[in-house]
Amino acid sequence: MTTDFGLTVDRRQRDVDTDLRRRAAAVVPNGMYGHLNMTALPAIPQFISRSRGARLWDVDGNEYVDLMCSWGPVILGHDDPVVEGAAERQRRQGDCLNGPAPVMVELAETMVATIADADWAMFAKNGTDATTMCCTIARAETARTMILVAKGAYHGAAPWCTPSPVGVTPADRANFLQYEYNDIASIRAAVGEHADDVAAIIVSPFRHDAGFDQELVDPTFAREVRAYCDELGAALILDDVRAGFRLHHGGSWEPLGVRVDLTPWSKSIANGYALAAVTGTDRFREAAGSIFVTGSFWMGAVAMAAGVATIDELGRRDAVARMRETGTQLHSGVLASAEAWGFDVSYTGPAQMPNLLFRSDVDYELAIAFSAEAQARGVYVHPKHNWFVSAALSADDLDMALTGLDGAFGALRARYPRTAA
Repeated sequence: MTTDFGLTVDRRQRDVDTDLRRRAAAVVPNGMYGHLNMTALPAIPQFISRSRGARLWDVDGNEYVDLMCSWGPVILGHDDPVVEGAAERQRRQGDCLNGPAPVMVELAETMVATIADADWAMFAKNGTDATTMCCTIARAETARTMILVAKGAYHGAAPWCTPSPVGVTPADRANFLQYEYNDIASIRAAVGEHADDVAAIIVSPFRHDAGFDQELVDPTFAREVRAYCDELGAALILDDVRAGFRLHHGGSWEPLGVRVDLTPWSKSIANGYALAAVTGTDRFREAAGSIFVTGSFWMGAVAMAAGVATIDELGRRDAVARMRETGTQLHSGVLASAEAWGFDVSYTGPAQMPNLLFRSDVDYELAIAFSAEAQARGVYVHPKHNWFVSAALSADDLDMALTGLDGAFGALRARYPRTAA
């Protein structure tokens, strides 16, 4: 038993979680699927019972500082009272209706007023919906076929973009060309003889491929991509599904002064409610109105009300600056602990979305062991995916996180005494 931070539960206890995994294995393929398939990482709890602010509790009662934020969607903190109040007021009036509630117009107006490159907005439910819609709109506008994507970039789970080749046919990806991030020459080379048939280039705000160091965008590259799209007559799609509203309140590339044509959004725009959006410039308005895209729950009013409240509160609380400041403190503390315990780590990415990897870590052995030790000390992190900092992370939360992560480094040193510094 441990009394760390006033807790009285054994953090390694996984009785309920283990039983739920066993039951799931009988009725769910592989017991879990997609990015939540953690069956190879038993130290990370699979099932969560509740959450509030920057804390969450697993089904065995263990408490954690949450540095994953539901893999990105939670930005103001779990169970934020303003967002929940807006959602509840709309819920009392209706959610899944025969037509959209008035809040859809309010949300579109909010996004157009907030996002520098938005003249209009459309809504869906998942990031994959939004990135796929952007590709379809670009093709509708340009009457072209090819889309350029960066090697290793994640843009969703549809056949055209899923990282898994299982069940995917060559035809699903026949109209996509690959380039190297931050390398305009590789984009030109990839285009080659297809210059007259390129509908769009899709690019992430920064390179955040899972399992690799995060690479910030070179501003020159961003400007060159914009210029090259203009040269080709193609759309520039900035995939802000993961980073949107975390790097800048008006779009991740707004500080660079680079305008984009189409932007898919999801993750943080409704603080955990299922919502996605596409915004675009007037050039693509008619094309966006001409395509047929829909879903039974896409007009859900509760998520839209949560979206309006989230975007408004992000601005009112100056949340980006707050997350950046807290993330910078996390960055300094983690690196200090790693150095003190003699570990050579790579801590990359924006402060709000950091990524920790161990140098020369074969098969993520050290990263997985470190995550397990962090979980045992009340810090919820993942060994292969970038972390997230929410605006709810308080000084006490940060102290608990840094203390737990320092303890994890210490425990890792005891387990691997000969690991090279």
